[in-house]
Amino acid sequence: MSRTGPGSAAKKTLTWLGVLCAALAMLLGGASLWGGASWTPKLALDLEGGTQMILSPKVQGGDSNISEEQLDQAVEIIRQRVDGSGVSEAEISTQGNTSGNRNVVVSLPGAPDAETRELIQASAYMEFRPVLYGGAGMAPAAETPTPDDQLPQPSGEPADASDTNWITPEIFREFEALDCTDPAVLEAATEPAPTDQPMVACEPDTMGKYILGPVEVPGSQISTASFGMAQGGNGASLNQWAVNIEFNREGSETFRGVTERLFGLTGAQNQFAIVLDGQIISAPTVNAVITDGKPQITGNFTEETARNLSEQLKYGALPISFDIQSEQQVSATLGADQLRMGMIAGLIGLVLVAVYSLFQYRALGLVTIASLVVAGVLSYLAITILGWSHNYRLSLAGVAGLIVAIGQTADSFIVYFERIRDELRDGRGLVSAVDNGWKRAKRTVLASKAVNLLAAVVLYFVAVGNVRGFAFTLGLTAIADLIVVFMFTHPTMVLLARTKFFGRGHKWSGLDASRLGAVPLYRGAGRLREPGTSAPRQVKARNKGALKEAERRMTIAERRAAERAADQDGSKTDSMAGSGRSGSGEDSK
Repeated sequence: MSRTGPGSAAKKTLTWLGVLCAALAMLLGGASLWGGASWTPKLALDLEGGTQMILSPKVQGGDSNISEEQLDQAVEIIRQRVDGSGVSEAEISTQGNTSGNRNVVVSLPGAPDAETRELIQASAYMEFRPVLYGGAGMAPAAETPTPDDQLPQPSGEPADASDTNWITPEIFREFEALDCTDPAVLEAATEPAPTDQPMVACEPDTMGKYILGPVEVPGSQISTASFGMAQGGNGASLNQWAVNIEFNREGSETFRGVTERLFGLTGAQNQFAIVLDGQIISAPTVNAVITDGKPQITGNFTEETARNLSEQLKYGALPISFDIQSEQQVSATLGADQLRMGMIAGLIGLVLVAVYSLFQYRALGLVTIASLVVAGVLSYLAITILGWSHNYRLSLAGVAGLIVAIGQTADSFIVYFERIRDELRDGRGLVSAVDNGWKRAKRTVLASKAVNLLAAVVLYFVAVGNVRGFAFTLGLTAIADLIVVFMFTHPTMVLLARTKFFGRGHKWSGLDASRLGAVPLYRGAGRLREPGTSAPRQVKARNKGALKEAERRMTIAERRAAERAADQDGSKTDSMAGSGRSGSGEDSK
């Protein structure tokens, strides 16, 4: 029958830690071979350099009057889009030009791809319009137009957005002339129609064209958007990509009323067009009344197009559009010299912590050094993998966060070791001291790291730019510290407590009971035992310092209890002496 105990549990924990490190290393190795990853972390703009784009704002119709509020809103939306696409540590700001207008300067690390450029420029003006009339995308031959007497004629004022009285002869002629099979028509920029008027638009996926009614739900009422595989009514996957939209409260109420009306209509009027920048991205039929404000857009989406559309919708529509005025490569503002100085500062901090640990804890300090090395390996692997999977980039502020984390990580080990030494002072053996010290220390460590994580999370969400990099690395190293303390430091101490060198308290182990002021001189509860008169002189001299250490560490309550015990012992001695004298006197009589 196999034996189990603390030693076996500690070995299993260390084994699982090794498996975790090996799995991360294998993931990074596989990604470097087949996924384009690298064994070194990606660097941010301040350390690597990148691309700077100056965007010139414009509103629809060519108006050059851009308000301060519009520009600030545009900067915030661009920042959210860039961060959402995985490009970390980007710098986005405004800049005045000679004409008095303000441009937007976007600085991205590395070379941005075409999707990122499009994401920055696109206004993503989205609107939901009911379909009034639909047909094939090809324009009729010039010699066979619809006769004037057959053109639709409104019979009165439109009652709602789905009323066909919106279709005037002019709108129908525009519908006929539109050729949605011509690539030039689909690629041409389209000015959005007035929101209270009908419009004609193409659906590129089906090469169809539609006459649409006025806007009923604006894109600004979208709360969030995501993408994934489309699901049927029974929850089964339909094996096609879809974009999921969630409206805010106002949009949900409006959308429910619209679907209630369209659900009772037939033909093209049962359709609802989703228009993005003047193009129809989907014109689905309304098969049910949507009451929760969570419609799903399906169509000929790929994973990439579904992701891009969901990001554009999720981060809102720009109040203005932009043209790239200039684009140029910029060098690193800090560069390799600053990175090297930061690494040197980190190494100096690590050496100082190691020297202090060896001086204070003797051989026990080696456990601190080993724990720091394991924490560093975990943090390095995590940062490098995040650079591959989420395009995380390490800035100089992030390097500063890693340096600060060295001291915070060492604090956890110091708390644990001091708890163990306190237990030794109380007279426990090392095995028991490790167990009880861990029970007391882990609560302190968890509380400390919870505060660090809370501070990092708050700083990450309220800050922008490089400060977020500092907060991210600070939080990441706090998590790595918890993993190391629970899965390496404590199991290692459990195993070392069963060795002869540490278990018997060698003077160089850092756990020498005589140097810590442990019992038999200090029994706890305020009881002190003075060395006996028969004890050798060298024993008294050796234990003198331990006795002082024990007295210094007594609490006020323990000192008072010791004084009461001493007074009681003194009273008892005097009473016994008095009784002896009285007895002697009676005998003499």
